[in-house]
Amino acid sequence: MLLTGGLKSLLPHVLRRIIRCNRLSISNTSGMAEGYKQANVVILHKSLADDFEKFCHANDGPLPLLYRSQPGDWKCPSLSSDSDIRTDCLQYRKYEHGVCTGSLESLKEYSEQLKDMVTFYLGCSFSFEKAVQKAGIPIRNVEQKCNVSMYKTSVPCHSISMFHCNLVVTMRPIPESKLEAAVLATSELKEAHGAPIHIGDPGLLGIQDLSKPDYGDPVHLHPGDIPVFWACGVTGVEAIINCRAPLAFTHSPGCMFITDLKNDCVRSSGGVPQVHCISQDPLHFSIVSAEAAQKINSLETLIGIDPGQRGVGHLRRPGQLLGAGLALSHAGSVLLTTGFPTHFTQQPPEENDGPPGALAIAAALQALGKRVALVTDHRAMELNSKIMEGAVQLGILKKPIPLLSYQRESADSALKFLCEDGNPGRPRFDHLVAIERAGMAADGNYYNARKVNIKHLVDPIDDLFLAAQTIPGITTTGIGDGGNELGMGKVKDAVKKHIKNGDVIACDVEADFTVVAGVSNWGGYALACALHVLRCCRAHERYLRRALGFPPAAGLPLPALPSVPKEEKLLKTLVQLGVRSGKTASLEMEVDGLPFYNTHSDMIEKLL
Repeated sequence: MLLTGGLKSLLPHVLRRIIRCNRLSISNTSGMAEGYKQANVVILHKSLADDFEKFCHANDGPLPLLYRSQPGDWKCPSLSSDSDIRTDCLQYRKYEHGVCTGSLESLKEYSEQLKDMVTFYLGCSFSFEKAVQKAGIPIRNVEQKCNVSMYKTSVPCHSISMFHCNLVVTMRPIPESKLEAAVLATSELKEAHGAPIHIGDPGLLGIQDLSKPDYGDPVHLHPGDIPVFWACGVTGVEAIINCRAPLAFTHSPGCMFITDLKNDCVRSSGGVPQVHCISQDPLHFSIVSAEAAQKINSLETLIGIDPGQRGVGHLRRPGQLLGAGLALSHAGSVLLTTGFPTHFTQQPPEENDGPPGALAIAAALQALGKRVALVTDHRAMELNSKIMEGAVQLGILKKPIPLLSYQRESADSALKFLCEDGNPGRPRFDHLVAIERAGMAADGNYYNARKVNIKHLVDPIDDLFLAAQTIPGITTTGIGDGGNELGMGKVKDAVKKHIKNGDVIACDVEADFTVVAGVSNWGGYALACALHVLRCCRAHERYLRRALGFPPAAGLPLPALPSVPKEEKLLKTLVQLGVRSGKTASLEMEVDGLPFYNTHSDMIEKLL
């Protein structure tokens, strides 16, 4: 028997001959023939072959198709010069009507049946291990001399005819400082599954226990390691099980077919990837191209100008718009809130900064197919209902969004509002966004910029943001332009130091992401544009759909983005409803004392 010492440096055709002679004392091919592509194998009846090929193309993350044979053809000339699929895998599995009925070292005894069967060779993550190691990243399963861990997930693949199953993934522990390098090293290798499809908490994929893989061996994480998941070709095995074909064969997981093809010729487009943490509980990272990240950071710089000369530049924290955009992109259900009753002697007391920005975010979220609702003060429900009706009539919203109010009736009111039956494990919302919403100061009161206490006009929606800090799976964003808005607690020290009356008015309640703009509406417009940029980013879009199904149309449809004509008409609607400019209290075409024309209109055009 040959031992594993020199196997990683042997050429593929030599290894195949050794495997053919059954002279290896190993249980998997990880680390063998470094730098060469390895392949998962699925063999099924020719009557199923066309549909299975379509299934592969519809799920090319887990099932990148390297080669499809003709019926009865045991060779694959485009992958190897002298192979025989009946003998050249370490071990095979036999499936009958969806049940594994045996493990085999050779398929030669089934040569007659194989004459009517087609072999599919599918890319494998073992192929990228050398590239990962070259980037200075340890491969823990190789270090620990075991097979890679493979897990069934709760993520459904795109079904084709009788082929349907959930995604299977491999997990490799990666040091947090090496995450970006791991993504970069593998994103170029599309035929070896490409970039990861998830980084962080396995529970987000429906994996309950990393120590109990469905296939392969448990791989132990070192301190500082993050679990990183790649789509896996064993997904094809699950599809074979579910289709219940009378007879099918696959490789045994980890026992791959080794090809003569090197990895260094495969490239994918999508830009240099970046990795950003978007949640600590559960731990969740996202992927975005450097180009898209730079665009979003440029949007953030654009809205950071200070036309009112209030000192908001001191509050800015770079990268917050990108973080908020990524978190919203991953969210399925979003709760918005707005409303700042600064004009306490007027009826209505609301200012016109906030609602347009909130509606711009809502429109983008609707276009992305996400659930979205708005919570506001009970006394302002009728006003917000009329604003919503106007937004639908103007074509800003496709349809009205649910309008909610919140009252503190007991200590767990916020928990019951945010979660089904008050259960923190069942949140109704993934993300909360406050834009130009009056925020609670350290003394429990709410202040306008002139240091007037307006607490009697404000419902305690801050409770929801405070409760969200304790509920796994809910992240938050605060958008403001003066430091007294909900979510600005992260920059309260800068507010106290640089903003007039900041020592009194500074909001004490933090959000995970704090977007600071010269005018809060601009922050809403920029966040909508950021979602558009992310939808256009191939690296992020692929990560979002777990490399399953087909890419959607790039970007948001044009009607979902803010535009000068729509925002002009919306501001006229607010004026007609008596909603005033924040700084001057005038019922003119202005926001925060700044004219719509040549100021707000210019900003919208620059953002677009």
